[in-house]
Amino acid sequence: MQLRDAVEAFLAELTLERGYSRHTVRAYGNDLADLTAFAEALGEADAASLDLETLRDWLWRASQAGLAASTLGRRVSSARSFTSWATRAGLMPVDPGLRLRTPRAGRRLPRVLTRAQADTMLDGLHAAAAEGDPLARRDLAIIELLYASALRVSELVGLDLDDVDRAERTLRVLGKGAKERVVPYGGPAADALDAYLVHARPALLTDASGRALLLGARGGRLGTRAVYELVARELAAMPGSGPAGPHTLRHTAATHLLDGGADLRIVQELLGHASLATTQLYTHVSAERLRESYRLAHPRA
Repeated sequence: MQLRDAVEAFLAELTLERGYSRHTVRAYGNDLADLTAFAEALGEADAASLDLETLRDWLWRASQAGLAASTLGRRVSSARSFTSWATRAGLMPVDPGLRLRTPRAGRRLPRVLTRAQADTMLDGLHAAAAEGDPLARRDLAIIELLYASALRVSELVGLDLDDVDRAERTLRVLGKGAKERVVPYGGPAADALDAYLVHARPALLTDASGRALLLGARGGRLGTRAVYELVARELAAMPGSGPAGPHTLRHTAATHLLDGGADLRIVQELLGHASLATTQLYTHVSAERLRESYRLAHPRA
């Protein structure tokens, strides 16, 4: 079912079966209309394609626009009520709203690691991989690729062997709305991926592996939950608050690229954003980091 139609059916149930007031239904409708427009701009017109990353990006855009914490909290409530209903109705395979949290008051920017923090995390993973454990080699390849190519976790775990061009150091990625793009990765990621493919993947290989690039401990395609757990474990020791999942590395990669002078439209292509306005939000992150660095370092700040 189309997302727009699913929202209409949900609002009808609120009115006819649950007896919600007209004011409450209108508030739900306004929130979900905005979500629908945002999702459709990303090519996610079907209810089943709505996922947690889209919901988080929608809220992040709203926070960047200056919406009050109370308004953001209401949007979370609207989205979670809708996705819960849609899942029960069989319109969504899983409920993407279960892990959606209300943004903290006053916190408008996504969590972004400093370059020193990223280096520290990767140094630790390199040291573990040097011991030769297949899972440690795989984990290093995962983090290097997430940071190098600003991938969504769903894009990462969906990669097959044929999607990797090791000679050109590129990945063929299937993004939101089934849109395909080619993204590059750098030398450190190439070294980690090559070591995984040569030394680790053969050790994890089973009859269930197929052509999946990244394998779990039992040989099947690696799932998104395993990647979330890995990233959360690595970020747990890092100073800073906010989300501790793979999307943090995507935010970090985009911000570091812009900090380094990358063209905004090139970053848009790398991220797979349908709208340049979505990518422009990262410039606010870079500006905030610039102001903070100035405040801490300049003698007359």
